[in-house]
Amino acid sequence: MVNAIFTREGPKRALITGASGGIGEAFARLLAEEDWELALVARNAEQLNRVAGVVHAEHGVAAHALPADLTDTRAIDHLAGKLAEMDFRPDVLINNAGFGLMGRALELDRQEQLQIIDLNVRALIDLTLRLLPHMRQQGAGGVLNVSSLAGFMPGPGMAVYYASKAAVLSFSEALAEEMRPHGVQVSALCPGPVKTGFQDRAGMRKSRITRLLPGHSAQRVARAGWQGFKEGRVVIVPGLFNSLAAMSVRFTPRFALRRMNAWLTGAHRGR
Repeated sequence: MVNAIFTREGPKRALITGASGGIGEAFARLLAEEDWELALVARNAEQLNRVAGVVHAEHGVAAHALPADLTDTRAIDHLAGKLAEMDFRPDVLINNAGFGLMGRALELDRQEQLQIIDLNVRALIDLTLRLLPHMRQQGAGGVLNVSSLAGFMPGPGMAVYYASKAAVLSFSEALAEEMRPHGVQVSALCPGPVKTGFQDRAGMRKSRITRLLPGHSAQRVARAGWQGFKEGRVVIVPGLFNSLAAMSVRFTPRFALRRMNAWLTGAHRGR
């Protein structure tokens, strides 16, 4: 069944986090092509203003840049207040903001790892629960959460990141079932490696994951995610290789998954 938001007359509004580049920017451009009014959120104000300016110039849509560091627990209160001031009630929320770190958990900075949870999980759930009531009330729209292929398996060498994406996937699937009777779509987009700045932030450039696994462009991932969301799919895995990998997890012994991912991240090197 086609979500009512796509057949409804009148303006459509979307909030996109992590919109200053990569997949988030690709989503902004994609929705702007379809005349959605956008609220764009990211920490990097300069890059966020660039994206807002580009999508407005190219497509004539309103694109509001709302800089915020969502790892700060106070930021979402401030963001919610700003949206209320603007009378901007999103019909669709795209939770794309997130980051990871490569390395053994005890050797990485503890506070930075907690920030992964704050951004990838806490902020995502907080925003979702704040914005869903409007969607449920109108019986249309929904939430597209960017999870990862990592959400299907354990990830030694990126333990907290993999765990955060497993939480996003589980939360999205459960919420999708709860919202289904109300006409509200909830989907989890689960890409494999994507060619963005994520790898640099995570310290992954020299890892076997980056060298050996095929990476998709941010544009391809966003387009697959948006199309899957429109089709009402709950779990969206772009690309044949990634789809096969996600399915194979069901039949692969857990110890083998752990060892394979430890090899890919180099978690066992230098023991």
